[in-house]
Amino acid sequence: MGEYSKALSSYERALDIDKKVLPPNHPDLASDYNNIGAVHNKMGEYSKALSSHERVLEIKKIALPANHLSLAVSYNNIGNVYDNMGEYSKALSSYERALDIDKKVLPPNHPNSPML
Repeated sequence: MGEYSKALSSYERALDIDKKVLPPNHPDLASDYNNIGAVHNKMGEYSKALSSHERVLEIKKIALPANHLSLAVSYNNIGNVYDNMGEYSKALSSYERALDIDKKVLPPNHPNSPML
């Protein structure tokens, strides 16, 4: 528990491997970057976390339809990082983008709606 540097090393190795065998905007790379971003966020390395989560969003915007729920998850993750950084207006903007997608895709009574 709390072995973030080991986790980060493993996720970075996975990313290096995937970069060698996958096209540059493959969804599996987004997953790798997401894992790396999550660890940086837990470690308090918010600028690195933000960079990773923004890369996830770039990949997803290319690989997925405009209102895919996975984009909402990425906006939410970016909002969480901004929130941790104390940049609340940027966090709110990211959360609102996530919620906009959520409202377009999910029925109003869906259990995930309040989570965003």
